[in-house]
Amino acid sequence: MRRHELSDAEWDFVRPLLPASWRGRKRLDDRRVLNGIVWKFRTGTAWPDVPERYGSWATLHTRFRRWAKDGTFERMLRAAQAKADAAGDIDWLVSVDSTVVRAHQHAAGAQKGGLCPPALGRSRGGLTSKIHLACDGLGRPLAFTLTGGDTNDCTQFTAVMEAIRVPRLGPGRPRVRPAHVLADKGYSSRAIRTWLRHRGIPHTIPERADQVRNRLRRGSWGGRPPAFDKQVYKRRNVVERCFSRLKQWRGIATRYDKTAESYRAAVTLASLLMWA
Repeated sequence: MRRHELSDAEWDFVRPLLPASWRGRKRLDDRRVLNGIVWKFRTGTAWPDVPERYGSWATLHTRFRRWAKDGTFERMLRAAQAKADAAGDIDWLVSVDSTVVRAHQHAAGAQKGGLCPPALGRSRGGLTSKIHLACDGLGRPLAFTLTGGDTNDCTQFTAVMEAIRVPRLGPGRPRVRPAHVLADKGYSSRAIRTWLRHRGIPHTIPERADQVRNRLRRGSWGGRPPAFDKQVYKRRNVVERCFSRLKQWRGIATRYDKTAESYRAAVTLASLLMWA
């Protein structure tokens, strides 16, 4: 097996999840196509530079765009999570954080006004995107959202949490509630703590220094400090390791895709292979 291709175990998992085609001439083998797509995003190369052993780059791009639009990658990720949940393999100590991704100049210029915003922001460093992500206690992605790089982390907290939906293999509604949530000081706000409290979700989020000063200045009117367990908080580093693994894919560490839809599909594919 080449370094940038699917292993036999990974292929055995994703093969039944891929959509079948019953019309037209026989198409290029799905495993060959998926290996080409994985190679493209792992190396961060342009589509025309994908090696010929994977077939025509135009075919790979067309298949990738089709699967991105019809939600194939999303369904495969949900199936992987459902399989792990049925086996009791998900640690529901959930960590939330975000990472900024530098956008290449090729990512600019997408048509504006469409149904899917480009998820690009401009700062002193140029064009950037931001991945807001929640992972389980083993550092595997449960859900994520994409925004421009200039978006504040705390504004996407509820969107990320509400995107967690792990289906059941049998009857029953998807699991959406973590056992515990860990987040850094960027998520320390009354609105976030209230949102978690109303849903009965325990959480460990440190206070910012200015919040501590304001509470102490108000005396007894400032209320009690939120509970904070240092030992539990030490496990928050799994989300940093999750980002590190995702950014081993050069096509994710630097965004080259014009549309957020394509970039989201690439992140979803990388997340899937962390579960398979």
